Amino acid sequence: MAVQGKKIAVYVLVVFVLYVIITDPAKAAEYVQIGFEGISNAAQAIGDFMTWIANGAD
Repeated sequence: MAVQGKKIAVYVLVVFVLYVIITDPAKAAEYVQIGFEGISNAAQAIGDFMTWIANGAD
């Protein structure tokens, strides 16, 4: 049952993404930019944390 729910959720998400891309490409590009900025910020935070750990956690 849980696998079917996950498949349905993925299909709904794909349909929503395609709908946004087709109806408003500028807004879709903005969403992609926000996503990449979030990933970049997360990677920067992890790098800072690892550097802090490597320096002895001072």
